[in-house]
Amino acid sequence: MNEANQITIIGGGLAGCEAAWQAARQGVAVNLIEMKPHRYSPAHHTENLGELVCSNSLRGIGLQGAVGCLKEEMRRTGSLIMQAADATTVPAGGALAVNRAEFADFITREIAQHPLIRLERREVVTIPEEGRVIIATGPLTSEAFSLEVARLTGSEHLYFYDAIAPIIEADSIDMKIVWRASRYDKGGADYLNCPLDAEQYKQFIADLISAETVPYHDFEQAIHFEGCMPIEVLAGRGEQTLAFGAMKPVGLIDPRTGRYPAAVIQLRMEDRQGQLFNMVGFQTKLTHPEQKRIFRTIPGLEKAEFARYGGMHRNTFINAPTCLNKQQQLKSDPRIVFAGQITGVEGYVESAASGFLAGLTVAREQLNRPIAPPPPTTAFGALLTHLTESEAENFQPANVNYGLFPLLENRQRKRSERRLAMAERALDDLALWWKKISGDET
Repeated sequence: MNEANQITIIGGGLAGCEAAWQAARQGVAVNLIEMKPHRYSPAHHTENLGELVCSNSLRGIGLQGAVGCLKEEMRRTGSLIMQAADATTVPAGGALAVNRAEFADFITREIAQHPLIRLERREVVTIPEEGRVIIATGPLTSEAFSLEVARLTGSEHLYFYDAIAPIIEADSIDMKIVWRASRYDKGGADYLNCPLDAEQYKQFIADLISAETVPYHDFEQAIHFEGCMPIEVLAGRGEQTLAFGAMKPVGLIDPRTGRYPAAVIQLRMEDRQGQLFNMVGFQTKLTHPEQKRIFRTIPGLEKAEFARYGGMHRNTFINAPTCLNKQQQLKSDPRIVFAGQITGVEGYVESAASGFLAGLTVAREQLNRPIAPPPPTTAFGALLTHLTESEAENFQPANVNYGLFPLLENRQRKRSERRLAMAERALDDLALWWKKISGDET
């Protein structure tokens, strides 16, 4: 292995392994460092690389969902993670599910036997001072290394807990009921407002209190601090708690009635194109089916389509729009690249895709053959759009979704048709991008 032509990758999860694989495919030597078995995160239990923790499902397989499009892009460009997934699938209806042990075995074996990848087992607490480095330490980055990341990015740009509110697709909101306004008409009509009368509000609170929630892992208990309480916990403190908090109606007159509602749920625009709206203050531990059931009782959201469900969990991530460029490089030190969930992508597939891009782009820069980022019309490019063009002040991790893609020229079609059209456009544009990269290699 040529030490002078080597990339250091810290973290042997899906992002780190995918980054190592893509760099090695380009002919660049890689030193992949994984802290297991010398030290385990609170959620990991085996020595294998690419260990899946929360679920054995890599989510939907069809192109109707953006994650299906992303997986297809990864297949067509030679992803190690997709090779492992396709080799270890188990029946799961419309989802891609794998045998977790076999999946991790496949990845570990392929990484260990690749001649250009050296696997080191040790904990990293400081970042190498020379050479290109990819940081892919994941959502449970160790305390010692988190201090190092904070030093690099500035502690104000490093977060340890997700408090995520649901995101709703704009064209699924009933605008005959919802209206645009800010409280007391201050600051422009920046919010969509969903009104509840007294009876609707009372039933909504009762539903929240009785709903099924996702249990906390032991390492997530510290989430429960006063400034970031789940909406259902607040509802349990008293019937009027939310009416004086996240759902207060003051300054918001319903134009249909000319009166203040009993309560209001506000939606804030999540993207610059206005395709996605965030439920303000609705961080939650409700299960996904319960969120869908209860939040669809809100006037105006009866047919809501969720681009992301709410959640609260331990997750180390940086403020990517502030810290990273389109190559996922640290703006203050471009030799350092971040990949995976620590960047602010959410989900196993998205994490692997981020690693794919990091490994490919860093290797090509090492070889003095840099490449352009993937087009924003692709799922790869949509992830980079989320990381680099989101509002820094409100940045939160997100799964890939079609709301991150550029609008189609012709939007006069059904949602299912629009999504398939976006997927077709993405795969066509990906093919052109990949052909150019492949041509550069010859």
